[in-house]
Amino acid sequence: MSRFLGEIRQLGYVVDDIEAAMAYWHGTIGVGPWYYNPKVPIEDYTYEGKRYEVHNSVALANAGFIQVELIQTRNDAPSMYRDFMQKGHRGLQHVAYWTQQFDGDLARMEGEGFQVKMSGTVGVNGRFVYFDKEDHPGTVIELSEVLGPKGRMFDLIREASKKWDGSDPVRPFPDLSKI
Repeated sequence: MSRFLGEIRQLGYVVDDIEAAMAYWHGTIGVGPWYYNPKVPIEDYTYEGKRYEVHNSVALANAGFIQVELIQTRNDAPSMYRDFMQKGHRGLQHVAYWTQQFDGDLARMEGEGFQVKMSGTVGVNGRFVYFDKEDHPGTVIELSEVLGPKGRMFDLIREASKKWDGSDPVRPFPDLSKI
């Protein structure tokens, strides 16, 4: 368990082809079902303190307690995902910790010397930050707020994985305004 934020809850993989990656994960590894959003609506997105419009496709599924996130960038807006790919990397880009005390946990991490490099919001109570420290590929830390609709969606995804029989392996993201 992390001395900072508790248990790692998500592993984030940057991929070139999200559809192929979902097929591999459910067909070969047996993880699913995948909840797919071809264009995640990110609000208040910043990278190194500047605002940009990003277009990212994301797919989420659980493998037990851990959520797996697949990310494909669809434009060239500055992001830590783009940086990762420009360095020639693919695969695990970040580990995420989930919190219901976002402001306090963010202050604690900043007190430990971590600086926010990338941030935004997905839905209500869905703030996220990525910290700038990366000692080697795959060690970026994300802090993700999981209250309200985003938290309920993550619960839905985890519960779906528990009883998944292999059918309907790719599903649309649920409408956050309705959960």
